[in-house]
Amino acid sequence: MVGILFDLDGTLLDTLEDLLDATNYALSLQGYPPRTLEQLRRAVGNGAKNQIRRSLPEGTPEEKVEAVLAAYKPYYTAHCQNKTRPYGGIPEALEALRGKFPLAIVSNKPDPAVKALCGGMFPGIYALGEVPGCPRKPDPAMLRKAMAEIGADRCIYVGDSEVDIRTAREAGCPCLSVLWGFRDREVLEAAGAEHLCRTPEEMAPMLETLALREEALHGQ
Repeated sequence: MVGILFDLDGTLLDTLEDLLDATNYALSLQGYPPRTLEQLRRAVGNGAKNQIRRSLPEGTPEEKVEAVLAAYKPYYTAHCQNKTRPYGGIPEALEALRGKFPLAIVSNKPDPAVKALCGGMFPGIYALGEVPGCPRKPDPAMLRKAMAEIGADRCIYVGDSEVDIRTAREAGCPCLSVLWGFRDREVLEAAGAEHLCRTPEEMAPMLETLALREEALHGQ
């Protein structure tokens, strides 16, 4: 059975302002200057620690990175729903897919924040964030864990970044790259994007077409 797996930040949810507020709060505690929205946009996408490292001056000692991260994680979990909202059309697209495919959300953000966000905004959809013992994307382990949880043996991965494209490639599945997220078309095409989705309204029909292709290719 083909499952549909989604990235979260920049794909289903516009989380950037809450991410920025939490990052700047944690930076301020250690005396570092704040980041802008566009600077943070370029920093997100490969886990909280990399996001913090990219938000600090180059060459910052690892112990400082860890200190900022330690302040960031609980603050973000507590404030991750202040300004975050689904992109327009996303709830309707997910509703159109429910019942046709098993669905899951797979994100590199810390698992407590993923559970808090998805439990409130996308109830009933299995959601997985970064947890010990399961390497984060682009390692395919998170996709495979989610597939096992929802009973899928193949999947299509939906994301907004070059990390998502690489993750799908590592997992041996198609990637639907969305254009409303944190990366622009040029970045996605340079990373090898093959299927580009312009709007949430196009997403469900495109996924149904890709799923039919997967079933035909693999004899399901």
